[in-house]
Amino acid sequence: MAYSARTDCPELPDFTLLKRLARDQLVYLLEQLPGKKDLFIEADLMSPLDRIANVAILKQHDVDKLYKVEYKPIISTSDQLCFLIRPRIQTVKWICDVAKTDKAAGKCRRYKIIFTPQKFYACETVLEEQGVFGDVTMDEWAFYLLPLDYDIISLELPEFFRDNYLAGDLRWVRTAGSALHLLNSIYGPFSKVYGIGRCSKMTYESWREQEEEGDQKARNAEIGTVFLIDRDVDFVTPMCSQVVYEGLVDDIFRIKCGCVEFGPDVSSTDKSIKVMLNSQDKVFNEIRNEHFSNVFSFLSQKAKNLQTAYDKRRGMDIKQMKTFVSEELKGLKQEHRLLSLHIAASESMMKKKTKQDFQELLKTEHSLLEGFEIRECISFIEEHINRQVSRTESLRLLCLLSLTENGLLPKDYRSLKTQYLQSYGVDHLLTFANLKQSGLLVEQQQGETLAVMESKVGKLVNDKTAGKLTDAFSSLAKKSNFRALSRKLNLVPKSDEGYDLHVPRDMAYIFSGAYIPLSCKLIEQVLERDCWTGLEEVTRLLNGNEFAVTGKNGASVHTADSGLGYGALKC
Repeated sequence: MAYSARTDCPELPDFTLLKRLARDQLVYLLEQLPGKKDLFIEADLMSPLDRIANVAILKQHDVDKLYKVEYKPIISTSDQLCFLIRPRIQTVKWICDVAKTDKAAGKCRRYKIIFTPQKFYACETVLEEQGVFGDVTMDEWAFYLLPLDYDIISLELPEFFRDNYLAGDLRWVRTAGSALHLLNSIYGPFSKVYGIGRCSKMTYESWREQEEEGDQKARNAEIGTVFLIDRDVDFVTPMCSQVVYEGLVDDIFRIKCGCVEFGPDVSSTDKSIKVMLNSQDKVFNEIRNEHFSNVFSFLSQKAKNLQTAYDKRRGMDIKQMKTFVSEELKGLKQEHRLLSLHIAASESMMKKKTKQDFQELLKTEHSLLEGFEIRECISFIEEHINRQVSRTESLRLLCLLSLTENGLLPKDYRSLKTQYLQSYGVDHLLTFANLKQSGLLVEQQQGETLAVMESKVGKLVNDKTAGKLTDAFSSLAKKSNFRALSRKLNLVPKSDEGYDLHVPRDMAYIFSGAYIPLSCKLIEQVLERDCWTGLEEVTRLLNGNEFAVTGKNGASVHTADSGLGYGALKC
């Protein structure tokens, strides 16, 4: 969610420096292959690349033609081929096939592979095994962070979650550490770093290693506090339906790399249209964080104000008209175009959500979060699956049920899984296996009801022995303790209290006042305490691995007494 201008907030760092740095490095790497060349780009790098260096910039540096990597024989006639790719085995093997095909046909070309954000040893091994290691040159484009807005930066690593949480592949941890190193080197030392989770702890350690290897230069700090939070600390939040404008746009149209593609029903033409969603879009910037129930009234008022601005031209003399045309008209036309687009998008979203019984969906989610009427919720999920409303939403509901109830009862798991496979096909057996392995959708083991699990958690909280992984804790691996966390952190506001969505009082307005995101609540609690002290029970419910670092050089590190993060923090 984007930052809103506040008088009590310090000025934000200039994140456009990251973009300029990435562009300059890419240009340098391209110039290492002098002369005309064709550039092959992996599909998921095309949008990020367009935001860093557009086609015009690439053409200025001798890039002749651009191609998308499609894993089939190439049609390029250039003598020099440059490949901008992620460090993926499949893509490297395809490049090997291209080089070997050229060699068999007697073609002599130069090949350059630019890995981003870094190259892995496994990729070099493939080149050696395929016998083309000596035929290619390799470089790294250290493109770690992409500014999506003046206050939002992203790693843009779509495979991070799957590799880390499903495959157990930790190769991206160093990449995240390198991103922190980059931020620290450009924007000065962080005064405080807080984190929770195994991956966050490893990321911090990777960053500190890189800091110790590099030069320590005195700089003014532009970023005060950094939080590192593992995704599996808060699986519940992404399973809930957002009801703010930007969240709904992402839910329905999918925002990728800060852009959204609106179909013909929104663009009012025969073609789809890509729109950049950031603070430069004045209309979007004002409604992105608004609850959807407030959006139409805002857009209506905006249309009236725009019409009033247009009407000013009536009665103007020639000099005033000239000033109006040169200074205001272009901006008004742009705003009018964007306003029409967002009105059409809102209408499209309203139609789709009405068709999908959106209010019933929200009611079910809220009941699951509160722990009420669970059987009715399961009945709704069954109907949702059997009516084939949305395979993704059905899976989200199943995961939310599992996460809030600490797993499904075996009979419910088998029944819901069977109905889903009958509705959407047996090829989703792998989907269920992956969800189970990642801890998103699991069935309760015999004797592991919610009450029993909370009893085990209580035993852990009162267990003072250090350095020993108890049986009780072992059984909590990949288990959700949402109910206990919700009570301790008051994540679900009392339903008997009225909630004014026009004047939100806390972060729960994102979900219509039904739920405060766990990760946000954690940040709030740590900032209030300036440490993890007082949150010992919460961190144990989250499987520990919390840490706090103070001091510009990270010299004062506060972790738990034991290696797994069970003891009290000394902040």
